[in-house]
Amino acid sequence: MNKGEFVGQLADSTGLTRKETRKFLDSVLNLIQDTLLRAEEVKLVGFGKFAVRARKASSRINPQTKRPIYVPSKVVPFFRPGKGLRRGIAKSLKVALTGGVARK
Repeated sequence: MNKGEFVGQLADSTGLTRKETRKFLDSVLNLIQDTLLRAEEVKLVGFGKFAVRARKASSRINPQTKRPIYVPSKVVPFFRPGKGLRRGIAKSLKVALTGGVARK
């Protein structure tokens, strides 16, 4: 589902117009981003937690040239799903024989 489809379904379920819904969603996403930029967490109980995490510098091997490359340390965003989300997914989805995801 892309952002336009998400806005459409959210508008249908809330009774707001697509324009109002898009503005609301943009506000929520901007608030999450601004909070992460201050190195603070956003916890949505039952859904999950957005936060930032520091990654250490490391050396890797370029698979094409087989030469070592240096990867500097950096800060990256991450999302940790909450119990409610994990349980809901585990209850309604299963791993297919092909390694993909299928409904139960």
